[in-house]
Amino acid sequence: MSDTAIEELYRQTFSDRLVTPEESDDLIDTLQSLQQIQDNAASPPPPPVTPDKFVWLRAAAFRIACEYLVQEGDVNSDGEEFEDPREENLKLLKSINALVHSLETTCLLPSLPEEGGEEFSEDAVEALFKSLYETEEEWDGPEITMEESRDLMKFLTGEATRPPLEKLVWLRTAAFRIGSEYLDENNNKERNVALLRSINVVVHTVENACMITRPYELQLPESIIPTLDTDFQTAAQTLWKLDSNRLQPNKDYTIDVQNNKHPCHKEDCASDPLFTHVDPAVFDSRPTFRAFRSLLDNYSRHCGEDEEVTEEELKENQHFLNVIMETGPMKYCHRFCLAKEATYGGEPIPEDEDGFKEILNSIWLELYSRSGGELDSSGFEHVFVGEVKHDKISGFHNWIQFYLEEKKGNIDYRGYIKPRSRDDSMAETNGDDHVLTLQFAWDGVEKFVGTSFIGVSPEFELALYTMAFLTMEGEDSEISLDVGGEVFDLKVKCYMYNDGRNVGSCYVEALAHYEE
Repeated sequence: MSDTAIEELYRQTFSDRLVTPEESDDLIDTLQSLQQIQDNAASPPPPPVTPDKFVWLRAAAFRIACEYLVQEGDVNSDGEEFEDPREENLKLLKSINALVHSLETTCLLPSLPEEGGEEFSEDAVEALFKSLYETEEEWDGPEITMEESRDLMKFLTGEATRPPLEKLVWLRTAAFRIGSEYLDENNNKERNVALLRSINVVVHTVENACMITRPYELQLPESIIPTLDTDFQTAAQTLWKLDSNRLQPNKDYTIDVQNNKHPCHKEDCASDPLFTHVDPAVFDSRPTFRAFRSLLDNYSRHCGEDEEVTEEELKENQHFLNVIMETGPMKYCHRFCLAKEATYGGEPIPEDEDGFKEILNSIWLELYSRSGGELDSSGFEHVFVGEVKHDKISGFHNWIQFYLEEKKGNIDYRGYIKPRSRDDSMAETNGDDHVLTLQFAWDGVEKFVGTSFIGVSPEFELALYTMAFLTMEGEDSEISLDVGGEVFDLKVKCYMYNDGRNVGSCYVEALAHYEE
């Protein structure tokens, strides 16, 4: 089941604007089952429900619910006008509340103390919620500012005003109940959409203040639990199955590949940018994307320039490692390395995740000299950010960095390089492809050939390249990656630095692209 299928589940839930207690229990069971790989297909979609995707899951529930708001003149499935649109919208709010409760039960845990603050009261909370939903403009719906959201956060976390544990469910329910009082009297859909967005902000703030993400437990069918005999090809395909944060082409993002070219040719075969759209919500609702982006501006691209690391940047590094280790791909990476009896620095890979994160920090984020002098590089910078050495682009194999730099006007995309295809099953290069070999210039410095995954999550790439670094024999390994209907034959290349202490470079080369 994909993200699209989750949205359809939401539509089924909201279609009659009614969620009974029995249906709520069934929803929880369904959501919990969707945390597992559906191992009944050759290339099943990733688990669509994981704790790290919670913000997206809840935001999507509100977004889909907006489709079911009723205004005057709307008709039901029988073609008859709704007798009382306001009553239908009240029912819809109760259904959203039930769905959010199911999501919270599946993905979050309470973090409130047993005892609340001395000044906490239900009246104070309700008055605060009302102040957030009120609007002086008759033609606008409520809109909660960042400052108002921060004030609510301070109230919920303040020593004197924090709520007790027993009020956790009441808080969310109150957010909906008070919000329902501000449904537009004339059932104006635009104003009610604004109200739903505001309720979403209030609920989001309550969750941030009063709950924590449930630790992710990787659940694998017995057939794909890694063992000493599991090969790199199988492990790479399992990572693909687990990449629940992978974006959907032509929905979460859109690319325009334009024209192909030979890598030796310098002419520009693409007059337009590669990326025409990336949903900005991706960087707000997906923690690993947000944490990954925060690292990209921590480096100087020019080899030979000493990297200055601040305390804030060190905190960003640690946060990145913490959030990626709460994902399926990185948990599988750890288990695969343990199963393969991998070592680092002559010692076995530690079984505890904190120990494994220390190794990830050394492999990827530890600075070293690539120019023979200053501490001017790291594995992460080279692979994901990109460097310039001797007036040539070095590394730069990540699509997120490419998109962000292209958006700034720093990238000139010059066309794609088509991989070989089997004669009887040639696959067309288009906007659906998750692997692209391309040519581009970065602030005037050229890279004639570079291959990048497109739309995958940061954790997928880090897991794949970490497995290559710690378990692969030799500097490359060929795999066939089934991306669902199409297959990419790839050569995964990994070069070590400092006698195997750090990543020197990791990337893929596209050998062939064909239909399954």
